[in-house]
Amino acid sequence: MIQVRLNGKDREIEADLTVMDLLESLELNPHMVVVELNREILSRDVIADVRVEEGDQVEVVHFVGGG
Repeated sequence: MIQVRLNGKDREIEADLTVMDLLESLELNPHMVVVELNREILSRDVIADVRVEEGDQVEVVHFVGGG
């Protein structure tokens, strides 16, 4: 297990997760969110390759539809 900061809160997650794995564990659709890792927005084409490391800061922003 590793410690990360997820949406402003300290959280313990499994080690060796990719950003995609993290989204799946949170039951989030990767096409409906934007992920910022350590203050850098990640493009969707890299989230399956980028690993979440000890101490990382992850922000996940959900898209909300409406009119």
